[in-house]
Order: sequence, then C-alpha cells, then structure tokens
Amino acid sequence: MAQTEPMRLLDDFPRVQRGRLTTVQANLGYVCNQTCFHCHVNAGPNRREVMQRGTVDDILAFLERATIETLDLTGGAPELNPYFRDLVVEARALGVEVLDRCNLTILSQPGQEDLAQFLAEQRVGIVASLPCYLEQNVDAQRGDGVFEASLAGLRELNTLGYGRPGSGLELNLVYNPQGPQLPPPQAALEAAYHEHLQSHYGIAFNRLYTIANMPINRFAKTLARKGEYNSYMQTLRLAHQDANLEQVMCRSLISVDWQGYLYDCDFNQMLHIPLAATRRPRSHIRDLDPRQLIDGDIAVADHCYGCTAGQGSSCGGALG
Repeated sequence: MAQTEPMRLLDDFPRVQRGRLTTVQANLGYVCNQTCFHCHVNAGPNRREVMQRGTVDDILAFLERATIETLDLTGGAPELNPYFRDLVVEARALGVEVLDRCNLTILSQPGQEDLAQFLAEQRVGIVASLPCYLEQNVDAQRGDGVFEASLAGLRELNTLGYGRPGSGLELNLVYNPQGPQLPPPQAALEAAYHEHLQSHYGIAFNRLYTIANMPINRFAKTLARKGEYNSYMQTLRLAHQDANLEQVMCRSLISVDWQGYLYDCDFNQMLHIPLAATRRPRSHIRDLDPRQLIDGDIAVADHCYGCTAGQGSSCGGALG
C-alpha cells in the first residue's frame, strides 16, 4: 500500500553554526503562474500570500543597517508581487546586489512585457529555472508549453546582454532532477547544457546550478503517494558528506517570509521551523539585530540531508 503521508526519519543531523551573514533571501509571496510538481513552496496561481509594502520597507531597513551584500528574491514568482520593482530599485540604490529567481515564463505574462528590460536596466542577476534542455522533460515537470515559453524568455534575455561575455549581466540556469534521485555532477551537466542550448537554439548563459529536490510539501506528497518517500530520505542520508557542512547556504543567509518572519533557510520556512539563533518562537526582520546571529546555531532536521548529499546542493548549486 502506498504511503499517504511522509514518514519523517529520526533526526540526527550534525550541528551547524552560522558564519558571516551576507545574503537575505526574501520570499515575496507564494503566487505563481506555474504549478510545478517538485515545488517545495506549493506555489501556484491560486495562492494569496503576498508581501506588503510595510514588510518591504522592513527588509530595506535591515539591508542598510546590516550591510548586506546580496538580496535574493524568490517566490512563487517574485515578479508578481506589486512591490517587486520598488524593492529592486531601492535595494540597488543601497548598493546591494539583487538576484531574481525567475521561472522565465513570467517574462511573457500579460503586464510583464517590459520586465526583462527593467531587470537589465537595474543589472539584476537572474537565476532561471530550466530543469532540462529537452522539451519533453521540462513540460512533464512544469506543464505543457513551458519549454517553448522558457526558450522565448532566454532569447529575450540574451538580446539584452544576459549571459553574454563582458556584459556583466549574469544569467544562471537551475536544474532539478525529474524525480527522487540526486543531481548528476554539475560541471559535466553544465557543459551538456551549454552545447545543446547553443547548437540547437543559439542560447547562451553563464552557469548551471544543480539543486536537489527537497522532500517537503508538494514533492514530499508526490513521493508519499508513490511509496518512495522513505527510500528517497535514505538515499539522501547515505550520501551525506561532512565536507559539505562548511558550505551550506544557511551559514551565510537568512530567509524572510512574505510576512517578514525569519528562518534559517527557505526550506525551513516552508516547514515553519523558526530561526534558531534568536531562540524565539518567532522572529521578525524589523526587530533583528545582526549581532544576534553571530556564531548562532542553525535549526536542522532530516530534510537538511538534501543539501549535504553527494556533491551538495544550495541555492547556488553544487557545493563540492
């Protein structure tokens, strides 16, 4: 009989402590124009959670007082937040690097026709989801027609200079496995992406990030229905590498949800596991003193093996 609910394994994940905080990753809301089966956010067109202007101001104030280097914007589709562009412009005015985790199809949505031009003008780095370079695999994971719409978005970004040598406009792609497997070696897959996308479609990009599917929310439920949840967790645990602990993204990042509450990473946010360093049930970015984070513990659980298995996995791709 297939499992109907994920069975969490006993947590014995190693202790992890914070290093220097460099990045604020802000989830601007769970609204998205796509519904992907691997999405750990459960994002989609019917979600209603959206960050409001007051919380945007709280983030900007923290960026300034904490001298943050990078603001990493995610969702859902972060561009659908009505204050997305205000946040980008004001963060860039503070000298903060801004990353947009873009699903590419958003660039052709009604009302977003000038989005790519805006991102280029603000010199926003783009981290774009393209889970395969083959049409059938992308559409199977993300929906019919997504591959062609993604290619159209990539061509538009290339025209503006993204992914082109010397432009300074970074365009990095993200690969996710089709199911409960670890990603293949990042360097070899990146070379295959470059060759296929250039030779077949004339598309250029900078780097490929391989990211493991996290066993939470929509993907966890899919695994549970198929009776594959526990075997996937065992795969992650057996592939754990202690060397990856030094480079996990949560050591230099905090995650902010659409209401301004804080977590050690976006995955903990989705599981409602609060920021550990402040030792409070809930911490809000408006109240956070960056000194509270120094050498603080990071909240860990069994899903953290998704970041330390094999070559490692983070929002910036493989760790090792």
